[in-house]
Amino acid sequence: MRMTTGEIATLVTDATPYLTAALAAYGGAVLTKVRDDAADATVGVGRRLLQRVFGRKENGEALPIPLADVIGAPGDDDALGALRLVIRRELETDAEMLAEVREILAAGQATVHAPTIHSGRDTYYSGRDMTINHRAE
Repeated sequence: MRMTTGEIATLVTDATPYLTAALAAYGGAVLTKVRDDAADATVGVGRRLLQRVFGRKENGEALPIPLADVIGAPGDDDALGALRLVIRRELETDAEMLAEVREILAAGQATVHAPTIHSGRDTYYSGRDMTINHRAE
């Protein structure tokens, strides 16, 4: 399926939290081949995305300027915008990379478990990263 420029821009925007999490967690080592099984899902997805777009680097190799700019100024919206633009342009010109980035993002999407709870009594429901308490009146 061919994506429009606007759809690719939306895809890159959707990827932004993953990208910034990986850059914050790994800094200048974000493109190295070292695997970190302890990284959380968001960081792992961001790292895979960045490595797919920018390639892998050896320790000590200079990072591409857009990555170095975001790492050097993590709160700079202009640096982040420049990074997104570079990624978008890469995806617009490389259909194979675009397909792989879409797969990486799809694999990283969280699944939501939203059970329906019916209770005439006090209810306590617990799941990963959330707790729901309901006290019957």
